Amino acid sequence: MALTAAVVAAGAAGAAASAAASSQGATQARAAGGTLSISKSYFGSTIEPYTGKETPTYRYTLTNARGMSVDILSYGGIIQDENVPGANGQTADVLLGFKTLQDYVDYASPPVTANGGPYFGEIIGRYGNRIKGGTFKLNGKTYTLPVNNNGNTLHGGLVGFGNHVWSQVGGLTKTSDGVSFTLRLVSPNGDQSGAAGSPGCPNGCTGFPAQLTTDVTYTLNNSDQLSLHYSAHNDSGSLSTPVNLTNHSYFNLAGEDSAPGSAYGQYLQINGDKYTPTDTTQIPLGYEASVKGTPFDFTTPQTIGSRIDDISANFNSPGYNQLQLAEGYDHNWVLNPRTAATTGPDGLNLAARASDPSSGRTLTVWTDQPGVQVYTSNFLTGTLTGISGHTYRQGAAYTFETQHFPDSPNQPQFPSTTLSPGATMNSTTVFAYSG
Repeated sequence: MALTAAVVAAGAAGAAASAAASSQGATQARAAGGTLSISKSYFGSTIEPYTGKETPTYRYTLTNARGMSVDILSYGGIIQDENVPGANGQTADVLLGFKTLQDYVDYASPPVTANGGPYFGEIIGRYGNRIKGGTFKLNGKTYTLPVNNNGNTLHGGLVGFGNHVWSQVGGLTKTSDGVSFTLRLVSPNGDQSGAAGSPGCPNGCTGFPAQLTTDVTYTLNNSDQLSLHYSAHNDSGSLSTPVNLTNHSYFNLAGEDSAPGSAYGQYLQINGDKYTPTDTTQIPLGYEASVKGTPFDFTTPQTIGSRIDDISANFNSPGYNQLQLAEGYDHNWVLNPRTAATTGPDGLNLAARASDPSSGRTLTVWTDQPGVQVYTSNFLTGTLTGISGHTYRQGAAYTFETQHFPDSPNQPQFPSTTLSPGATMNSTTVFAYSG
């Protein structure tokens, strides 16, 4: 299995040409008022880690009648950009991302054993967030995974779902109100296994148990709502496996090319009265703490930066300075139970809402998951060049990783992430824009 991926020169050139054509087409569509459409174009070739073979990748462009467009890659299931109209009538890309496939391969989540990258826009799996020590017990045995973040496994290991080329299932679908398509990845039994001494596996890694087939359906409708529906089937007849899928998009409602730190001035509200404090390696301590009286209280709208440096604050967490250890917000909020007031599209629960005063854009996140990880791009240091040609730094954006809780396989008091043999997990998250 190849642990690195190389993009062929012809593929990179094709990707650049495709990018220019797609951008020009999207601009023309918006200028004309927008039409509901979906298209597919070649985005270059790369080595698929499961097969070791050079494999073509594609970009899907979804456009609605209101002028919103989204580009999604078959590489990693990545949402590359979201072009969203604002209250002033101007459209801006509100996601951090890269311009070329080569950049995603090299920088999004490279297979390294320390801080694996920003994961821009990726589908995260087989297990989103952290697993303590890269180990868990299931099926009567202990499983071990590559460690790649402070001695823990982060976002599925060294080669997670965002490092693979997903295949299209079915056709491109267009209805009177939306466009959609589905990507699939088949993760084998033993995914992320490694011999003793291999990267992240000093004593060897068993990998994840059971074969898992994951489908993600992306739908953009005329209400400026982008829906991600996850369906994961455990193909094994005897083995259970942990599953925690999410999307790792970075949002800046003022536009991804905004000034460094601009996200700090945007307002955030989270539908969560509790959060899960962590230890110094960002593993949950095992309990839910109240946000009341802490900088984690976003039950009413607050600017992201208003308390992000208040390291002397109370955190309702014994002995750990939560903002200092994460260098900002990088925590799981426990979502409140759904009520009539917090019920949204498809009966989903409100997770969070962000708004940007300068553009008038608002993003509301709806989900059926019990938690959401909000991360304020704390570890962007200006070393990465974004899709518009400038560098990304701290405070450039924030994530809404709808999820089950970190380290749930080792913490039975948390909602279970175990998928039984032959069972299917279904989950939906909707990113809804207004402005």
